[in-house]
Amino acid sequence: MKNILNIKNNFLITALTIASCTVAVAQNDTVRYVGKTLSNIDYHHGQLSPAVGVHATQIMRASREHPEKSDGYGWTYNHQPTMAYWNNTFFLEYLSGRSGEHIPPSQTLLVTSKDGENWGMPKVIFPVYRIPDGWKKEGVDGVAKNLDAIMHQRMGFYTSKDKKLYALAYYGIAMDEKDDPNDGKGVGRVIREIHKDGSFGPIYFIRYNKSWDESKSAFPFYTKSKDRALKKACEEILSQPLIMQQWVEEADRDDVLIPLQKPYKAFSYYHLANGNVVGLWKHALTSISKDGGKNWEYMPLRAPGFVNSNAKIWGQKTSDNRYATVYNPSEYRWPLAISTSDDGLNYTDLLLVHGEISPMRYGGNYKSYGPQYVRGITENNGTPPDGKLWVSYSVNKEDIWVASIPVPVPSVVKENANDIFNTLPDGQELKLWNTYNLSWASAKIEKKADGVKWLTLRDRDLFDYSRAERVIPFAEKMEATFTVKPEQNNHGLLQIEFQNKQGLPSIRLVFDSEGVLKVKNGARFSGITQYEAGKEYTITVKLDAASRSYTVKVNEKESGTKIFYAPTDGISRIMFRTGEQRYTPNPDTAPDIEDYVDLPNTGLEIPEAVFNIKSLVTEKL
Repeated sequence: MKNILNIKNNFLITALTIASCTVAVAQNDTVRYVGKTLSNIDYHHGQLSPAVGVHATQIMRASREHPEKSDGYGWTYNHQPTMAYWNNTFFLEYLSGRSGEHIPPSQTLLVTSKDGENWGMPKVIFPVYRIPDGWKKEGVDGVAKNLDAIMHQRMGFYTSKDKKLYALAYYGIAMDEKDDPNDGKGVGRVIREIHKDGSFGPIYFIRYNKSWDESKSAFPFYTKSKDRALKKACEEILSQPLIMQQWVEEADRDDVLIPLQKPYKAFSYYHLANGNVVGLWKHALTSISKDGGKNWEYMPLRAPGFVNSNAKIWGQKTSDNRYATVYNPSEYRWPLAISTSDDGLNYTDLLLVHGEISPMRYGGNYKSYGPQYVRGITENNGTPPDGKLWVSYSVNKEDIWVASIPVPVPSVVKENANDIFNTLPDGQELKLWNTYNLSWASAKIEKKADGVKWLTLRDRDLFDYSRAERVIPFAEKMEATFTVKPEQNNHGLLQIEFQNKQGLPSIRLVFDSEGVLKVKNGARFSGITQYEAGKEYTITVKLDAASRSYTVKVNEKESGTKIFYAPTDGISRIMFRTGEQRYTPNPDTAPDIEDYVDLPNTGLEIPEAVFNIKSLVTEKL
């Protein structure tokens, strides 16, 4: 039944979109994508050029077998993160279920960080909520018995005019795994304060669904609080149309406080320079409000030129007084990309933010592949001092990630690499590097016992890898020199690839698990030299794209001329990765597999492999 309703809703959205498109497209204040770049979903990275300097960090890796290393519970459905920056701290809230979407129990967790890179252990901020036995949900068969509520939230935080931070979430009811907990027939929305010392205030309801019996509530309504600041904050929230619009899915279908009572999902917004508000919903639906969200100029339509399916789209004004949208530019939930605009209406480019999809380790109801449900920091919920654009998202509805994106958002690098990490300023060593940094496979600068800084790639993750990539000036002929020190030669893997601007490699060098440094020659590999643990290897690659040839020199020893294993017009990126490139899922992979079986050995930690990179220097010839 839920699937049928979803099809009908999507059909309705499409019909409304077509009906209003002719009128709205003619308007000058319609958000649109006017760029020419499109993603290719045959690749997880979409063949998109990266936004230079994006650091993607896995802040919570789900593990049923090692809860002490994940969330303390071992729950494997984790989704819908939202962010705030307050009291010199990043806050991230996400919902968590034992195994799948819309299946109780579920709860909301909070995790914090001072720098956006190192995150603490998640804490429960909204606990499991028991539905009273005997409760009946209008229009749904069944009677509640030992049933817990389903957590959901499109809005996570509110910073009050008194500069206090509050967390919010929603308790819905799903009578079975196919029932919709966001049908306006749940319990209601809750709020609590986050104090500067990290403790939490008591939980209150800020708004009930009218079908709920208030006398059965486990928490009081906010008007019964003796905390004047909390009551004031609640009244502020309830008086702001743009905040209330975020509640539309979970609220009563006729809630008078929600201006646009239509089935448009996952609302985000930003203000233009003239004070108008741009609204964005799933499917890249958009409209404009000239009165702060009270009214909308036209029924939301698909933003012309934008490609986006049923995952969220995020929009915001950036610290350089430009604008950005972050979303999945495909009918799938990969890749995750950013598009930028000078005026907040006309978007001109499309750059990669997250182009990896780890294997889905655990099965579960309505789990989807890819980096998805992206959310940044809403207006008035804080501004990180680094000026970067920070976003949060889940991968496979399993692991929680954040990514920092430099502002202005760069797409090209004009100077050759001269990255000798120990000589670069602290905190700036990876300014022009894109990193894929996991809980069990890190990619970051480490200072060794002798005080020397290296870019260190670690990997003890059976299912994933760490990765670091350097964008360089496009070159048809070039030379690159880098120094690698492996800490082992009997396990682990390090691949070094020379790629074009679409991320397609032509040269691959490999430190393999048997102590051999080799290069890829078509479908085969040829050995260059044996390597030892703890020894430095300075490697120089000199290449010519026109002749498809290159040479490799290791510690001043030549190895002869090689041929590209794939043709290219030139090189734009050099990538270091501790695992084999993966190509699953793909466009033909079945979605939302209900009988998906957990992968084997999900709790296994493999022996850690460590590869240290001292430097990378490139020269255009």
